[in-house]
Amino acid sequence: MKAVEVRSVACSIAPMLSVRDGARAVEFYKAAFGASEVYRVEDPGGAVVSRLAVDGAEFWVSDESPEHANFSPQSLGGGTVRMILTVSDPDAVFARTLAAGARSVVAVEEAYGWRLGRVVDPFGHHWEIGRPLVA
Repeated sequence: MKAVEVRSVACSIAPMLSVRDGARAVEFYKAAFGASEVYRVEDPGGAVVSRLAVDGAEFWVSDESPEHANFSPQSLGGGTVRMILTVSDPDAVFARTLAAGARSVVAVEEAYGWRLGRVVDPFGHHWEIGRPLVA
């Protein structure tokens, strides 16, 4: 019998955003959120799969591939999920996302115990950017 080493893996959930023009999306998220690229694979045709991190919070971006049932909000006419990005200074991050090309949906305001605003990025994904008012 042969012993097999089993590594412990921490449980996590990270969204994978399907987009058109993955390389451009990665650059948008770097500019808008200060994201760093942790991992990247490109195919010969230029399609990208990338893992990004914003202060340790990770998410993935990939070019849509309808043949694998991965559709972008642009193909579907909208998305079904909103990302919630919790940051210490939502006003500054919100402004940076607008400067990078996002569109404001709801300006940053205080409601329901949060300082929160909502943008839609150039790829059709909605992001709520905020922080709780009381820790």
